[in-house]
Amino acid sequence: MLKDLCRSDDGWRIGNLRYFNPVGAHESGLVGEDPLGVPNNLLPFVAQVAIRKREKLLIWGNDYDTPDGTGIRDFIHVVDLASGHLSVLRHLKQPGVFTVNFGTGAGSSVLEVIRKFEAVSGRSIPYEIGERRAGDVAICYADPTFAKEALGWKSVRSLEQMCADHWRWQLKNPNGFCGAYSDAASATAKTRRHRRPKAEAHRGTIVAAI
Repeated sequence: MLKDLCRSDDGWRIGNLRYFNPVGAHESGLVGEDPLGVPNNLLPFVAQVAIRKREKLLIWGNDYDTPDGTGIRDFIHVVDLASGHLSVLRHLKQPGVFTVNFGTGAGSSVLEVIRKFEAVSGRSIPYEIGERRAGDVAICYADPTFAKEALGWKSVRSLEQMCADHWRWQLKNPNGFCGAYSDAASATAKTRRHRRPKAEAHRGTIVAAI
């Protein structure tokens, strides 16, 4: 649809961003991922097991054609992803549309993530092996060649740093953002949100995550 939009109106500058499993947190530990309810992503669930908010992790299958039998995915530090957005905005100087993958170009298995998180946290991560989920593939990781060649971007933070930064945030926010602020601070934040002016839609630049 966005490609068709560009063809019909050459004034648009559009970048389609493909994310590959953003994880981690800001190194300060002040900003991190706080999923509502049961986490759907691996690292937040692992962190909640480490902080003893959850009893154990369920691994969906250990009989894949991978070195340790568990699925391999491409994990990217969220700060690297943020820098990727900036590289896209710098690239959108001329009208047109392009698609870019943001990932490391390599994968880590579920068990590798668990072992790395155990190492940085000093906590054990109990887990149980379950059945495969329908539709899951053994290995999936990004080809970030375009991001490097056209945008001058590449991921620089390791899986160890992803786990360490997420663990730092989890330690500072054991109950998530809901437990991090006083009622007064929460009320102030809500007031500010209500006073925020509405954004005006206009033709120009779109950065779409897909």
